[in-house]
Amino acid sequence: QRAVALAVHPIFDFPVLPAPVEVLAVARQVLLEEADALRDVADAVAATPDFAQCVAALLRLKGRVVVTGVGKSAHIASKLVATLNSTGTPALFMHAADAIHGDLGMIQAEDFVIAVSKSGDTPEIK
Repeated sequence: QRAVALAVHPIFDFPVLPAPVEVLAVARQVLLEEADALRDVADAVAATPDFAQCVAALLRLKGRVVVTGVGKSAHIASKLVATLNSTGTPALFMHAADAIHGDLGMIQAEDFVIAVSKSGDTPEIK
């Protein structure tokens, strides 16, 4: 767990910002942890034989990329859609809870669906 200890101002009883050196140390630690996480993702991609097939399917795609998720995964899915759209790849975000209440009709046969889930066990994603 990373935490920056905030001292309390002796008179006004509000947090005092940490010293710049402490802020830099925490920033460095966060970046190192993010680098470790990216290495883990790279390892997971390398260990997933279907990844290359998914990329090939995306390159042949005639429809849109529809990305869905729930909770924090929905935020990540939404960001992915924004990134895809900025590259000229037609993409649509669909919240999984909305999908099960009628929005699935927006998905066409030529679309490619990406479901983002941390656990893979989210009922709305299954």
